[in-house]
Amino acid sequence: MNRILKTAAILLAIVLVFAGCQKKPAEPAGPAKAKFHIGVVTGTVSQSEDDLRGAEELIKRYGKVADGGMIQHITYPDNFMDQQETTISQIVALADDPLMKAIVMNQSVPGAAEAFKRVRAKRPEILLFAGEPHEDPLVIEAAADLAINSDFISRGYTIIWAAKELGAKTFVHISFPRHMSYETLGLRRQIMEQACKDLGLKFAFETAPDPTSDVGQAGAQQFILEKTPQWIQKYGKETAFFCTNDAHTEPLLKQLLAYGGMFVEADLPSPLMGYPGALGLDLSAEAGNFPAILKKVEQAVVDKGGAGRFGTWAFSYGFTVTAGLGEFAKNIIEGKTTKDSLQGLYDALAVYTPGAQWNGGYYIDANTGVRAKNHVLVYMDTYIFGKGYLPTTKQKVDEKYYNIKFKKQ
Repeated sequence: MNRILKTAAILLAIVLVFAGCQKKPAEPAGPAKAKFHIGVVTGTVSQSEDDLRGAEELIKRYGKVADGGMIQHITYPDNFMDQQETTISQIVALADDPLMKAIVMNQSVPGAAEAFKRVRAKRPEILLFAGEPHEDPLVIEAAADLAINSDFISRGYTIIWAAKELGAKTFVHISFPRHMSYETLGLRRQIMEQACKDLGLKFAFETAPDPTSDVGQAGAQQFILEKTPQWIQKYGKETAFFCTNDAHTEPLLKQLLAYGGMFVEADLPSPLMGYPGALGLDLSAEAGNFPAILKKVEQAVVDKGGAGRFGTWAFSYGFTVTAGLGEFAKNIIEGKTTKDSLQGLYDALAVYTPGAQWNGGYYIDANTGVRAKNHVLVYMDTYIFGKGYLPTTKQKVDEKYYNIKFKKQ
């Protein structure tokens, strides 16, 4: 019996020694966790789809924080005018993440400046970028490291110039009091009115409901659907229309394509801004491929008889600003550029607009004549469906347009 036990013990020892010699299979290596995080704040699909798609592109490239990636994306409320404190608290909460190194917001709706101030008080090292701010330039410039707008001064002239190139005799500007109280939008309207006088077009202003008011987005869009045929009858088909709100764009385009009229480019231009819904296009197969998107939209516009009468930017402004500012922030954090490099900013935007050129410069306050060091205005050439590019970025914008002083409506 002792011999059996002794033999069993020896065998067990041999097995244990053999097992100990076996190498454990290597654990599969997971993706490296991001060394820092970038917060990205946009509107929802219903309010500003292009802005949100830019955030999705950043996630596609750099991963989301929940999966060990770099990007933390949040959306502010659709009814942001009544829920400013919610917007502010959402943004400030991003600073609770110890790895957060930058916060990019597009569009920077009211409340952004206050949110940035609170973040700055908690975490002064976090980069704060404001895309398309809705607050007055001096307010956002004091709170952000960088603010970027579509060039509302140059475009106040170039959109009218382009409308004349298309053969328009009248230009109709559609907006509402809240937007007209913003210096960026209100001043552009004044420049447009002056440009119409200088270039020989009739200027008209039409009021439409604010989508953030009690009527909501559906009510505001229904108003545009009903009024546009009446406006075309009132002003004629040789009229270029322009609206300051994204939600108004789709119903306006739908009716202009059906009843006549012209459309140079949207407030925040993109082949995705209003056109897919107005034309009933499914662009899921072309998602993210702007040359393919442009081609498909162009064919649909031409098929509707809109050749030479409808335009856009070849790449989405909203998409590019979200993604480009995220890219710029990443490059700064990684030491590849500095936050005051205009070329660094243009290079970051160009990552998402291959082959397209940007123009612009630093914002100059019309009241003081002071050039901002952290507020950049940018724009691209206008693309006319069925015709091609108009050289809008090559147009000389007279100095007098930069000296027009904003008068709050």
